[in-house]
Amino acid sequence: MEWTAMEINPEMLNKIMSKLGVSGHWRFVDILGLEGDQLTAVPKPSCALMLLFPLTQQHEEFRIQQANKVTGGSDVYFLKQVASNSCGTIALVHAIANNKAKMTFENSSVLKTFLDETAGMSPDERSKHLEGNKAICEVHNEVAKEGQCRPEGEQVNFHFIAFVNVNGQLYEFGCSQSVPQLHGTRERRSPLLSCGSLSVLNDLVTNSNCKRHSSTAFALQTVKRRPTVVCAPTSGGTMH
Repeated sequence: MEWTAMEINPEMLNKIMSKLGVSGHWRFVDILGLEGDQLTAVPKPSCALMLLFPLTQQHEEFRIQQANKVTGGSDVYFLKQVASNSCGTIALVHAIANNKAKMTFENSSVLKTFLDETAGMSPDERSKHLEGNKAICEVHNEVAKEGQCRPEGEQVNFHFIAFVNVNGQLYEFGCSQSVPQLHGTRERRSPLLSCGSLSVLNDLVTNSNCKRHSSTAFALQTVKRRPTVVCAPTSGGTMH
């Protein structure tokens, strides 16, 4: 099956998530920048952060230097990218699979079925299972067709990385990685978009000589309650 190139932004990711049967109040939202003031508008808590940027020679060299730090825990859900153009959907799977207890799934959820079927598989086995999953591929392609961007004459090879909170530990999931990379343990009450997490992102962007990038957070959006309206007492009455 062929996966269509997809425009990566919160709207597209949320559409895929909804069509895969994930409901509730966790949603992908834009991050306008990595400066402190720009992060205040991002809903909290956030359990994943995604970074999209064009591949550069500097990034490849930086990744080679970081290779000895790559490690994956036994409780981390991870799968490798096999099919081209599937990186956005795979990042979504990593974010949801590693925070499954927080999610709300519909009874007929395609993604829930996939996660249950692949729970005991190896990363390679999960990759093959996803590659042959017609339902997820069709959802991806259906949403991809709704995008506004079209391939340019000189195609840019973009890289998609997901930073995910897995039981209080910050892991990096990259499309070219063979296993996820552990970046350290966060304090239990420390938000994902903390100084430590931003340091990791800033190092990545700086060492990759990346001037063009966009970022997205997977955050809990609470429903705002309407204020209670108290009616004034009628004439002659009393209000206790």
